[in-house]
Amino acid sequence: MAKEYSRTQRVADYLQRELAALIQRELRDPRVGMVSITGVDVSRDLGHAKVFFTLLGADSSDDAAETAGVLNKAAGFLRSQLSRDSNMRMVPQLRFVFDSSVGYGRNMEDLIRRAADADRDLGLRDDEGDDTGERE
Repeated sequence: MAKEYSRTQRVADYLQRELAALIQRELRDPRVGMVSITGVDVSRDLGHAKVFFTLLGADSSDDAAETAGVLNKAAGFLRSQLSRDSNMRMVPQLRFVFDSSVGYGRNMEDLIRRAADADRDLGLRDDEGDDTGERE
């Protein structure tokens, strides 16, 4: 029998969906731009939740730090909205953390693309990207 979906995972998924909607609808702070909730880690006792987010079009880590500060200050408001809309007995304390893995992935993708372009310029790779392993 497969392992059942744990309660902490169900709560994390619920928080991710609801927080994404609440941030878009309810937060009116202009410092909060296009925020995307990428994941939520909930403690086993459901008392604390670490909410990971990314920013669309963020140019620097200063933008991310400022947005994290704004979101952490709004955590009490967001928590009260969650408690009002859900039937959870206790809503976890929220802590927002910038998720740098998306930016890291973009950088890796850019490096791979540049390496493939350099290979193509040197004639080590076909233009179609069909690298069958056969050399001329």
